[in-house]
Amino acid sequence: MRALLLSVMFCLSVNITFSQENQDTSLRLDQYGKVVKRVPLITEARNGILVHESEDQSYKLWFDFRLNIDGQLYFKEKYNEIGSGVSLRRARLAVKADLSQNWYGELDLSFNNGKLELKDAYVSYNFLNGLVASMGNFKERFSMTRTESSRYVKFMERPMAVNALSPNRSIGLDLNYSGKRFFAVGGIFFQEIEDAEKAVFVEDNNKDFGRDQGTDLLGKLVIQPFGDNKKQGLHLGYTVLYRTPKTDVAVGEYGYARYSTRSLSNINRKKFLDTDLIADFDHSVNTNIEIAAYHKGLNIVSEILSSRTYRKNNKESLDFGGFYVQAAYLLLGGNQVYNKSEAEFTSPNKGKSWGDIELAIRYDYITLNDKDILGGSGDGISAGINVYTTKNVKFMFNYSIINHDRFASGKGKLFVGKDINGELTKNPKNVADANGKGGEDYHQLGVRCEVAF
Repeated sequence: MRALLLSVMFCLSVNITFSQENQDTSLRLDQYGKVVKRVPLITEARNGILVHESEDQSYKLWFDFRLNIDGQLYFKEKYNEIGSGVSLRRARLAVKADLSQNWYGELDLSFNNGKLELKDAYVSYNFLNGLVASMGNFKERFSMTRTESSRYVKFMERPMAVNALSPNRSIGLDLNYSGKRFFAVGGIFFQEIEDAEKAVFVEDNNKDFGRDQGTDLLGKLVIQPFGDNKKQGLHLGYTVLYRTPKTDVAVGEYGYARYSTRSLSNINRKKFLDTDLIADFDHSVNTNIEIAAYHKGLNIVSEILSSRTYRKNNKESLDFGGFYVQAAYLLLGGNQVYNKSEAEFTSPNKGKSWGDIELAIRYDYITLNDKDILGGSGDGISAGINVYTTKNVKFMFNYSIINHDRFASGKGKLFVGKDINGELTKNPKNVADANGKGGEDYHQLGVRCEVAF
């Protein structure tokens, strides 16, 4: 028995020694024990972004992290105290990858003020002939300013009409094509995939009532008549969006529509502009006209948004809308950059080795008043200074003058004027001032430090 045991041990040791001598040291296994293909990567920082790329450039993975630290001060309020403060407006962690010449994937998470939200989570396939297909959770391409990355916006907050009347991210599919003189998109979208609360609403509407998730059907065409120079160009766009009721709302709110926005601030939590729930919602048709031009350091953009809400039970349809127009100019020789393949603006080229300074001005307007729904109207004049540094640090300074009408009462929760006895009132019908004089008006000063890495 002892001789047999020694013989077995000798054979095993010989076999192990032979295996070690003949083992391919280039092989690697994944966590499931399968041999994987190895591709050496080059690692480097590109404009402050960490990038890993294969030598033949067929594979690339990079990180896209972003912080927006905001502070805002409010003053000259007439009827409602507004609390000044600071906020971690954005804390974003994203991983992006070109998996091949055709395939791209992205996962983007947000931790704004400690709240976890899903942003982009999608894959796309590039046919390498101008056509790109994307599927997952990403922005519907309704508004140029909405789809433009928050890293590149000219003001701390997007215009009120864009926030209220433009969809954001939803799960869906779109096809976009970039031609020599045009850009076109067609897509179908379903629910917003954002946080745990909305996920529960979708599940409960499905489980308890068997409700369909609802759809968005989007079509967009942008004409780009010139711009091969890359220092000047024109953008003319038109978008149509058809929307049906979604299930990402509380069970009791299904079949309602609601339009609302904060007034150029994320720190001020008073939402003056709000239609509240609109009953008997059947569907809506939203349209958007985009006009943009750029020449060297000058950038001019305007959008005109409208939404017609169709109601059941012979109720009249409702029309809401708004617009904005803005201009920005780089003072130190830089030039604005337009991404033709995405039909939107990206990071400008700086004029100096240390960076550049940009002046910006914007007027925006929105009305959520029509027929029996009085959600308020408002406008804002904003002036901004953007300071771009060498790398990925940006400082923004905004000053805004904001005006609301007497119907901008935050669903009847906010004061909109004084009655005949001089007492504050939340009822627009009781405001003693002449038309156009009611409503909360105030000024706000904001500052942002942005870091992208």
